[in-house]
Amino acid sequence: MNTDILKGKWNELKGTLKAKWGDLTDDDLTEIGGNKDKLIGKIQQKYGRAKDVASREVDEFLNRHDTGAEANRQQNDRNRKVS
Repeated sequence: MNTDILKGKWNELKGTLKAKWGDLTDDDLTEIGGNKDKLIGKIQQKYGRAKDVASREVDEFLNRHDTGAEANRQQNDRNRKVS
């Protein structure tokens, strides 16, 4: 998921982020505001993770939650080709 998509989906993802990383507060999520680097930094700070570990966790999370959007794009592409 690229940075622009993350910012666009930020409000949708906040609840899921809190479910995964329960120590993130609403204020943290507001401060992060869809910025991947800030999210990684907060996870490092709250959970004591090394930067590479936090980065990998965030990438895995975002990849899992981008699959639905990718599937929708592929279906829309197929529909356009059929029309």
